[in-house]
Amino acid sequence: MKIRVGFGYDVHQLAEGQDFWLGGIKIDHTHGAVGHSDADVLIHVICDALLGAANMRDIGFHFSDQDSKYKGIDSKLLLKEVMKMIRAAGYELGNIDATIALQIPKLSPHIEAMKVCLAEVMKISQEDIAIKATTTEHLGFVGKKEGIAAYATVLIQKA
Repeated sequence: MKIRVGFGYDVHQLAEGQDFWLGGIKIDHTHGAVGHSDADVLIHVICDALLGAANMRDIGFHFSDQDSKYKGIDSKLLLKEVMKMIRAAGYELGNIDATIALQIPKLSPHIEAMKVCLAEVMKISQEDIAIKATTTEHLGFVGKKEGIAAYATVLIQKA
């Protein structure tokens, strides 16, 4: 059995009045992430990790922020497409381990809903998705509430 590992990292600025999409769900908050799409940083890092593991470049290569058809797009649609791509290449997802760095709001109450949503979109078990959240103890752009960062590692294997 051939296994491959991929890693993703993404950052988005936070701005007042923006919708806050994370892990495919909308979280009620005064600030949201800014981006060409819906700016769901968690889905973006999962896409990047999957694409990297399959040696298929990155999310920006496949879904350019210069292309108007992706303006405001629901990132869940991008994730569905990435899953189709890796499955077409003969891979299946083993698991995801993701960490979100955000000062506020607290994400613990939303993690299970994110896992449910992502599992449904990706057609995998919730048990194969680990999502953790941390602050940066008020340090850096995350700590100053200027932005959000996320990291993801995935394992894929030849089906």
